[in-house]
Amino acid sequence: MYADARHPLFCFILEVLTIGKLDHQLNEEIRDKEVRLIGSDGAQLGIMSAAQANALAEEQELDLVKISPNATPPVCKIMDYSKFCFDQKKKEKEAKKNQRVVEIKEIRMSPSIDTNDFNTKVKAAQKFLSDGNRVKVSVRFRGREMAHTNLGEKLLMDFAAACEQIATMEKNPKLEGRFMAMFLTPKKQ
Repeated sequence: MYADARHPLFCFILEVLTIGKLDHQLNEEIRDKEVRLIGSDGAQLGIMSAAQANALAEEQELDLVKISPNATPPVCKIMDYSKFCFDQKKKEKEAKKNQRVVEIKEIRMSPSIDTNDFNTKVKAAQKFLSDGNRVKVSVRFRGREMAHTNLGEKLLMDFAAACEQIATMEKNPKLEGRFMAMFLTPKKQ
């Protein structure tokens, strides 16, 4: 029933269904005295009134879209707006798909950690780093352990040395309250 893309109800439904409206003025919404018109093939058609530009767009059975409203005079283009919106959404979806969020994984230890536990933590950190995540390695001091923060610093430096083939130390070990922490970042491949 409403197969025509320029039917007002179809355009309204299209605007409601779009996830993020691109804030373009279309066809009769353009009320400027004169506009710079670009054809559907990309050729400049010159400066003319909005009514003339709209008539040209209707003649080609396409939409008149205001691309650059801040220019003097505003720039409008003749195009298939629904196809343009579809292509924009497709590009956004593709960009979102290729985007990767880097997480920060945390590994906690105590200054009195045993060798086998230490090696297990190193293997876990290496796995996180090979997945492309940053790793925060922290040592928690309890009670009298606060008097021996140098042991925690040595432990963190040993940890960084064990991971140096696949990671670089982003920040040197730093004491913050009862925790001493450092960050490891995966090396570029």
